[in-house]
Amino acid sequence: MKIKEGFVVRKIANQYMAVPVGSRAKELHGMIGLNETAAFLWELLKENRTEGELAALLYEEYEITEEKALETVKKFGEQ
Repeated sequence: MKIKEGFVVRKIANQYMAVPVGSRAKELHGMIGLNETAAFLWELLKENRTEGELAALLYEEYEITEEKALETVKKFGEQ
């Protein structure tokens, strides 16, 4: 999996925001709010990783079930 081009993530106050830059800013007028888990996955995706790798890292970080970690990664990828 890879993150979409044309976005940077910034922490504004206590909220993570995906901010469009360059040509993406012309297409999308606004920012996308990310929860802590989404921001964690976004950061991991600076390197190309498989769903399984992301789920394993999410499992380790948040101490959730492996099934929940994989489900979360799949939902994140659909966005």
